[in-house]
Amino acid sequence: MTYIQHEDITRREKALAWSVHLYTGSGALWGLLSILAAVDGRYMLAFFWMAVTMFIDGVDGALARRFRVKTVTPNFDGALLDNIVDYFTYTIVPLFVVHMAGMVPNHLLIALTAIITLTSAFQFCQVDAKTDDSNQFFFKGFPSYWNVVIMYLFILGTSEWTNFGVLMLCCILVFVPIKYIYPSRTKFLRHITLPLSLVWAIMFTAALILYPNAPLWLTWGSLLYIVYYVVASLYFTYKIT
Repeated sequence: MTYIQHEDITRREKALAWSVHLYTGSGALWGLLSILAAVDGRYMLAFFWMAVTMFIDGVDGALARRFRVKTVTPNFDGALLDNIVDYFTYTIVPLFVVHMAGMVPNHLLIALTAIITLTSAFQFCQVDAKTDDSNQFFFKGFPSYWNVVIMYLFILGTSEWTNFGVLMLCCILVFVPIKYIYPSRTKFLRHITLPLSLVWAIMFTAALILYPNAPLWLTWGSLLYIVYYVVASLYFTYKIT
């Protein structure tokens, strides 16, 4: 009887672990739906699907640790799956929106696309891109938040040249060893970062839903979190260096 119960628990654990992998992998589907929405010029819908992929990415790591996927499915690399999906949804998908929406000067579009895809590939493949020095956990270099950057540029209605300049700056920041806070894992200021992250998500989602009639205070108010994130990351870099 004990043996059967053990087997039942093992099957349950495996089912839960594989469900987490499926959950992570589903991000690619929502990313594809975002591309299809952009093809039809439905950019708000495209951003909605991007937001879904961000939510999945925000919680799948915690689920993986909770259900011990490394132990239960040792022959499947969930971290690799996560990186593949993230590269697609955080880099390729938002870049497609940039193309479809004509957000940068047309004659610079291909060059910008090449630079972003290559710098992001470099960032994703760095062994210490996600670092856990002293069990702190952080991202080294701009952590490829292209979806967030592009959504802000879109709803703010900034010019093509401003968009180009901001995106190029982010490319440069990939190579600057700033230690960016990993919101769900960095212990430094986590009691502040997590609540603020939730407030930001609500405000930013509301701004997207209400676009183009969102109150300015909603959009600019959500940007205060970005300011906090950058300042806290700079201080964190200084503090632990």
